[in-house]
Amino acid sequence: MQTSDVTVVGLGAMGVTIAGLFRANGMRVTVWNRSATRVAEEVARGALAAPDVASAFAASPVIVMCVSNDDAVDTILAAPGATLAGRTLIQLTTISPESARRGARWAREHDGHFLAGAIQAAPSQMGHPDTPVLVSGDRATWDAQRALLETLAGGLVYLGDDPAAAATMDLATLSWVYGAMIGFVHGATIAQKEGLDVATYGRIVRDIGPSFGAFFQHEGAVIQSGDFTVSESPLRISVDATARLLETARASGLSTEFPALAAGIFARAARAGLADREAAAIIEVMR
Repeated sequence: MQTSDVTVVGLGAMGVTIAGLFRANGMRVTVWNRSATRVAEEVARGALAAPDVASAFAASPVIVMCVSNDDAVDTILAAPGATLAGRTLIQLTTISPESARRGARWAREHDGHFLAGAIQAAPSQMGHPDTPVLVSGDRATWDAQRALLETLAGGLVYLGDDPAAAATMDLATLSWVYGAMIGFVHGATIAQKEGLDVATYGRIVRDIGPSFGAFFQHEGAVIQSGDFTVSESPLRISVDATARLLETARASGLSTEFPALAAGIFARAARAGLADREAAAIIEVMR
């Protein structure tokens, strides 16, 4: 019997935030977590406790799951009595594309509906008009659950019917995030070596972020079109710039690991005859 509006499975930092946002919007929330302590804390805040996974799934028309990884998802979905019977599972765990496909199959086999979401924000950033969350899965289910998801994030991006699309795009954006992080930290070593204030460097990076975001958006459109005629930045500029990064690291006694990687890829693109193409043409040697 359904006793609440939504069930939240998983009470890590993000799961607790999700449950709190639902309650703040007047919803009755059932929770389940492997740790009883976390459940008790949420009950004290006004949630209902489910004794097991099957009861958690049965308590609400929508189940939102946010646990640690693929293995935790598989374990929960294999729990005795877990089924949907017309309900919707919204998977907000950071999972692999294959895990998303397994989840969609599981939902179909258990007479339910499925959406996969990729949260691209920290818990403290949830619930805002610009909070980014990628979503994929059946269009009708997306239409039915969009209002509920907007409780959590105003910056929803629906990527289509493929349940794995959100997880795949999440990996793509993580590639950018971690590549940028490594580059940022290498830049911090350059600033430190010359006695410059790294906090000031961080502020400069923040301030140039929007313009580079627009540049990468342009480069994405170039890659999608397949037309690498120079439109913003010839690749040869990046060949020279990354070579200079490598030379500076060597001369300063800094780690050459990151600049050697970047300079090597751009040099390979130049040798492939791409120097006078748009910078995004580097993808031709990275596929």
